[in-house]
Amino acid sequence: MKLSHSLCLIAAAAFAFGAQAEEHLKSLDPNGISKDIPAGTDFYHFVNKKWQDANPLTDEYSRYGKFNILNDSSNNRVRRIVTGLAATNPKPGTNAFKIATLYEAGMDSVRRNKLGAQPIQAGIKKIQDAKPEEMEDLFLWMHKEYGSPFIGAGPSEDLANSRAYAMYVEGPGLSLGDRDYYLKKDKRNKEVLEAFRKLITKRMELAGFKKGEAKRIANNVIKIETLIADSTWTREESRNIPAMYNVRSIAQVKEMLPSFPWDRFFIETMGIETPENVIVTTINTAKQGDKLMSTLTDREKKDLYLYEFVSQASPYLSDDFTDASFEFNKVMSGVKSQRPRWKRALGITEGYLGEAVGELYVEKYFPESSKKYMEGLVENLRTALGKHILHLPWMSDDTKLQALKKLNAITVKIGYPDKWKDYSELTLDPSLSYYENAHNASMWAVKQQLKKWGKPVDRSEWGMTPQTINAYYNPVNNEIVFPAGILQAPFYDPASSDAENYGGIGVVIGHELTHGFDDQGCNFDADGNMVNWWKPEDAKAFKELTSGLVDQFSAVEVLPGLYANGQYTLGENIADQGGLRIAMTAFKDSQEKKGVDISSEEAKIDGYTPAQVFYMNFANLWGQNTRDEEIRSLTTGDVHSLGENRVNVSLRNIEPFFEAFGVTEGQPMFRPASERVIIW
Repeated sequence: MKLSHSLCLIAAAAFAFGAQAEEHLKSLDPNGISKDIPAGTDFYHFVNKKWQDANPLTDEYSRYGKFNILNDSSNNRVRRIVTGLAATNPKPGTNAFKIATLYEAGMDSVRRNKLGAQPIQAGIKKIQDAKPEEMEDLFLWMHKEYGSPFIGAGPSEDLANSRAYAMYVEGPGLSLGDRDYYLKKDKRNKEVLEAFRKLITKRMELAGFKKGEAKRIANNVIKIETLIADSTWTREESRNIPAMYNVRSIAQVKEMLPSFPWDRFFIETMGIETPENVIVTTINTAKQGDKLMSTLTDREKKDLYLYEFVSQASPYLSDDFTDASFEFNKVMSGVKSQRPRWKRALGITEGYLGEAVGELYVEKYFPESSKKYMEGLVENLRTALGKHILHLPWMSDDTKLQALKKLNAITVKIGYPDKWKDYSELTLDPSLSYYENAHNASMWAVKQQLKKWGKPVDRSEWGMTPQTINAYYNPVNNEIVFPAGILQAPFYDPASSDAENYGGIGVVIGHELTHGFDDQGCNFDADGNMVNWWKPEDAKAFKELTSGLVDQFSAVEVLPGLYANGQYTLGENIADQGGLRIAMTAFKDSQEKKGVDISSEEAKIDGYTPAQVFYMNFANLWGQNTRDEEIRSLTTGDVHSLGENRVNVSLRNIEPFFEAFGVTEGQPMFRPASERVIIW
């Protein structure tokens, strides 16, 4: 069962991906700064060009950067932990046993290739053999075990009362994520859709269907998903969180969506009593799902079910299934070779047992001193943001008080959870196939989520594992979270200067703090409830300012004829700029407390002023090489701007940056004061 996914509110600093060889990063290497590119011409390449030239993309990667290197370091640490567990002969039922069982099953290609599609034949037969009078039972079985055809539902924090869970209902999702792939008929989208058609056809042939049957299934799936896409919100519309909060009584839902067996759906599929009220997130798409339920033929429905069933199993079957997925990924991202098997097996193991792995990770690799340093750094950034709020020229005093109240209420989580996830009810058995064990783990995860229904929200839970190279802000909990994994160079290094650390992890902290006040975070109050705490004139001023930021990013041509989407990336762009401004204030305050004159000759670091080092390490974080195919995919589906734009477009609004590098009118990095957008 796939639970409701529309209300994905966590705002993360960036996405982390696989990497090349293990490498220890310094925060900033002064020898890597280009002498041929003036800072005022192109700051991103001034900092990163030499590194980019020295680290060309290899076939495995669609993009490769500093995040990747750090992620690789984490992967290698986790790999050593996981591979060492089997040698300890862990006792069955322990977390160590479960981790070793799942990882070793993923590595055992001989067994998986021998089994082929055998582990899923019973499920295929069940779908194929269903009689007309059994189609409702089949629909409920699919929902309970494998996917969310036509409708999605599940408990999540109530946006209006974040201490309690609400039941959310949404329309069906899209395999390709974005509606444009189905509806816009340009060359790129046609290419992606055709690759998707080939993927479905290949998977179904591997599952045992004849070529004609496989083509029919692919055609029906694309036909159905195109109809769904026609009712799906655009990327920009999907950021309108209040529009997704539509409370309906169950009687209203039954009237609005009459094709679904609602009582059976809740009682039999979820194991709960039918709720009195639900929140429908995407009404138009839900209605389209209901319409499809009543208008599609049984054959079309079965074909959709077969596709979803085989697709969810594909990562755990023989190599020819994963090879087919890779062929599709080549079109989407431009990669030319598949990730090593150990990385794929490790990713799946962490996906199901992430905190069990994380507990071992922090025990070995996360010093308590890093946590204490971060606690002090966060408070310095919180104080700095408070100063900025107090001096905002566009915000009224009443709204400033509410903003400060929210700021002071933000909870901070650093390193790892105070309470580890309990995996005792998860059973994994080495005698079972990889697919069977993965399915058992998936069903366990669904059960854990459904057990929350009717209970108060546990705010101690984490949305990322400790070893993750990332950070996030969660508006419903009004919290910022920094896993242990990101607390390494180039973000944070105890051996590095304060300038580097504030330009690295300091900007990330400021980024996450300001997410509480971006175009989505501003909808939530200090308690995490969706409450409008802005005066109308403040909301208007905020929108006018942010529209200027939208225009700045949308003006960037990322590839010939392809422009960045400033509206879709607005929240992250606000946070990047806010993080830069706030971290610099906090850095200056910290140096003043230490009695350090950052303008003095003695304060220089490798010949650069502390302010220069601060901005250089920020740019250093985003250094990467990216394939054109990946640029297109990211521009379509990623709420973050490309690394080059996160640096150059953001910095062109910041006066202290101009001062640090002597950027003057006439240089490409300069932006006249009248055109700058300053929000926080």
